[in-house]
Amino acid sequence: MALLAPAVPAAAMPDGSSRPVVTVAQGGVRGQEREGAQEFLGVPYAAPPVGAARLRAPQAPPRWRGVREAVRQAPACLQFSPFGLRDPAAVSEDCLYLDVYRPRNARPGARLPVILWMHGGAYSQGTGTQFGGRTTAELTQSVVVSINYRLGQLGYLALPELAAENADRSGSFGLMDQIAALRWTRENIGAFGGNPGNVTVSGQSAGSGSVCALLAAPSAAGLFHRAVLQSGPCSLLGTPDAVRAGAQAREFAERAGCAGSTGFPRCLRAASGSALVEAARTVPTSGPASGDGLLPVAPARAIEGGIWNKVPVLIGSTRSEARFFVALTQPHLTAEQYAAQVLARYGAAGPEVLARYPVADHGSPYQALSAVMTDSGFACHTAWTARRFAGQVPTYVYEFDDPESPTLAGARVPGLDQSNAHSAELAYLHDFTMGDRPLAPAQVALATAMRRYWGAFARFGTPFVPGRPVWPRADAGPGPVAVLTLAPGATGAGTSFEADHQCVFWRAQPPRPL
Repeated sequence: MALLAPAVPAAAMPDGSSRPVVTVAQGGVRGQEREGAQEFLGVPYAAPPVGAARLRAPQAPPRWRGVREAVRQAPACLQFSPFGLRDPAAVSEDCLYLDVYRPRNARPGARLPVILWMHGGAYSQGTGTQFGGRTTAELTQSVVVSINYRLGQLGYLALPELAAENADRSGSFGLMDQIAALRWTRENIGAFGGNPGNVTVSGQSAGSGSVCALLAAPSAAGLFHRAVLQSGPCSLLGTPDAVRAGAQAREFAERAGCAGSTGFPRCLRAASGSALVEAARTVPTSGPASGDGLLPVAPARAIEGGIWNKVPVLIGSTRSEARFFVALTQPHLTAEQYAAQVLARYGAAGPEVLARYPVADHGSPYQALSAVMTDSGFACHTAWTARRFAGQVPTYVYEFDDPESPTLAGARVPGLDQSNAHSAELAYLHDFTMGDRPLAPAQVALATAMRRYWGAFARFGTPFVPGRPVWPRADAGPGPVAVLTLAPGATGAGTSFEADHQCVFWRAQPPRPL
């Protein structure tokens, strides 16, 4: 039952100031005003998935008496690949919380558009607490929700014995968490001034893959009304089928010390978190599996077949996505190593790939391999996924292109150009805590424009902003797809995206989903 409760009067403080209090289904929450907006931090949307609740479907959060303080963020979920946290120790399995940001003048009944954000991190790391929504909430008069969800094998373990314990016959607990957060939002966001009938679900990287899964999940139907996919096109981020995922889950359970156990669930629930993380080093998670009751059909197939939760879509990528991955894994790649990798990966097509992406044209093997991986992966799959959407719903495509953009804190490699890499746009859309340096004035202007575009899409289903370059709707026809390039002082629409990334060539190559 939806709860559109009136806000409790603001609580008086000793200094005469007041703090906002809102009543949700579980009780009152007292937030704070900060930097021109109001925030309610660490609000539980599900019961702690610990002890006997580990590796089970999320349950409703408990009620509490009185008013709960909501001025401190919850810990990140247990990290199975801990790159990217400033405090790697600030983790817990008790992590199913969300943060709500709203304009300072928001009131119940305002029916403001809602943007629910899901972080990336390869389904194994990250936290929603890194993505503040104060600036976006105030600038666009929206309510922003940023969530945590279970990661690694605590979030995605398609073991048949575990799947048999829930109605969906699924081990995709992280996806269940995301749906639970959407249901909590539908029931409670009206109390914050949000409109439960206008929710945009948004994510980047694995968060975008999660959006793909929500688009294809029957139980998510009606919980959201627009979708934003950043650097995670559905045709690229494949989902393992239940059989393959089940075999991987069994291998993981055995490596976690449950080999020969007469009860995998009991053994896994008794294992230490560190033992589970250690086992995942050699058997990483593949994210949500398809072929069960929660996700019957892989997202790309569902979208192509028209059997998905159809809503307007905003989708895009950064200009040089793969610089991030190449810089982290092989920053000092030689020309010989580059050629060997391309020939090994692309077989008979390898010589043509090398001819199209010679080191001489890109300045270094690092840049050449980054271009190959960007074009064959993120860029062209963004275009192809967008075409599938565009034949069915209003679709808008972007490319982020700031040649001076910062990268993630701790990820910079001296001497390498890492601009426009994977995650580069995050500092422009959020009060982001993981950028390696502040934005310059021209970049702040671009960030403001991007937030306005995203906010307009959330409000109206079309990213039209008066006084800004028109963002054309993508066409599913045979012509080039229209793309809005987001660049400091040079934002504008064009049709060269597929040519720039050599997508005609890459379409002829065998598919290689991640």
